[in-house]
Amino acid sequence: VEFITASGYLSARKIRSRFQTLVGQVVEKPAFRDYCKLLTDTSDVRLRVDDKYVVQITCAFRCNGIWPRSASHWPNNTIPWPNPAVAAEVKNEGFDLTSRETGATPSQQNKQASSMEGDAWAMNLTGAENVLLAGNRRKALSILKCLRDTHLEFPGTPITNYILKTLMLYECEKHCNDYEWEDNCIGDRIIGKLE
Repeated sequence: VEFITASGYLSARKIRSRFQTLVGQVVEKPAFRDYCKLLTDTSDVRLRVDDKYVVQITCAFRCNGIWPRSASHWPNNTIPWPNPAVAAEVKNEGFDLTSRETGATPSQQNKQASSMEGDAWAMNLTGAENVLLAGNRRKALSILKCLRDTHLEFPGTPITNYILKTLMLYECEKHCNDYEWEDNCIGDRIIGKLE
């Protein structure tokens, strides 16, 4: 009952708070105390390890074999990719519901709106994306990431992994046939995203 909101929903914020308390108790034990410190600047669970690394631990619930209603329109029937078998595999893969703090935007002047935002669950579709971006599609994405890391590595770079993955998924829709992703075509797929 302590994790349920007044509306009857499971509170992401309250789960995150309890999770942070539990992790805090663990890192205070002698086995971890000397090299692990809980960072409390946000409600996310973040640890500083050996005064070098910051690790974020996110509380998540796995939702296997179900597909979110908000994504029921996917896949688009007018686009032949992914094929029905892959689409069924993706939907069966399911998703994760994650509890992560979301940064307040300047437009969130209303405290209640900000509070509700912190209580929202986020869907993570990484497993589904991994099914879609398999084989040479994954290889092309890895090459794009390498090019970004090698030639566009500067503070505040706007080209995130999310953007690269989204561009690659659009390229998959545009070039939906498997023969368009054979080894001799990967260069064309990458150039298609760089233009």
